[in-house]
Amino acid sequence: MHGCYNSGDFQKYFNENMEDLGLPVPSSLFDTYQTAVATAATLVGTLATLGKGATMGELIGATVGLEKLAVAASFGASAYVGAVIGSIAVASGRSLGCGYRISDMLVFLEHKNLKFDNWNAFYVRNPQILDKNHSFRNSFGIRARNSPSSFEYA
Repeated sequence: MHGCYNSGDFQKYFNENMEDLGLPVPSSLFDTYQTAVATAATLVGTLATLGKGATMGELIGATVGLEKLAVAASFGASAYVGAVIGSIAVASGRSLGCGYRISDMLVFLEHKNLKFDNWNAFYVRNPQILDKNHSFRNSFGIRARNSPSSFEYA
């Protein structure tokens, strides 16, 4: 491990990023880098099958083992899955990479096979996922819950 990594840092930074976005984080599905990537891959695959208008409740219903995500059932799936992937990138950059650069996000999406339709437009339109200092960061969760159709481009 890198000298800057401490056990539990990934979970701490992942949870912090999601909570700053106003999104709930269930325990155990995102506690480690490996678990988070596996969970995200399952979400991406299921979302691709169900389509961009799906809710998290529909993803949960179509997938075995994601019952703990019931806390996010009312959110639009595109928004929540995009935030999960961005939060994994932020947390891995901060904990495993001793910092974060946007280039890390691009490499992460490519090598972990987590690209989804219009992923680039999603992150361009939602910079608060990756930018801790963005002024509208905490409104993301509200929009994901109340206006899920605003993320249907992803």
